[in-house]
Amino acid sequence: MNGSQFLVLSSQRDRHRTVLRWIKFNAVGGIGIVVQLAALAILRSWLKLDYLLATGLAVEIAVIHNFLWHERFTWADRPATQPVKSLVRLAKFNASNGAVSIVGNLALMRLLVGEFKFNYVASNIVAIALCSVVNFLLGDRFVFEAEERPAANLT
Repeated sequence: MNGSQFLVLSSQRDRHRTVLRWIKFNAVGGIGIVVQLAALAILRSWLKLDYLLATGLAVEIAVIHNFLWHERFTWADRPATQPVKSLVRLAKFNASNGAVSIVGNLALMRLLVGEFKFNYVASNIVAIALCSVVNFLLGDRFVFEAEERPAANLT
């Protein structure tokens, strides 16, 4: 096999891995949507919290849920080598995916519910969908980036 054939096969494998990871990401995200919407409904309808506060809390609950599943399922092939690295990942996930989700959701909820008077559940679904692509890229390239492994010593 020559170098260009290897690159083509490697590129195909990388694309396949990315597509599979995207499917896993969306499966976790789908469950996370249910978690977020359930939390939003409980916080808003049952506890009568303001829709923006309820949205922020519901998003954070979903962010933590999703992190746990992404670490063990979506990016299981990139395990943290130490427990402290998992905590660092949680902080990075919250700071990146959490920030995109919370800021994106709050801004869109303010616009769609506050200004346009759309239904808060339908508006939340729109906000979740718009944030998902950015969150996947942040997860793949920033939060769950592969750890560098030292090369084998061949001496």
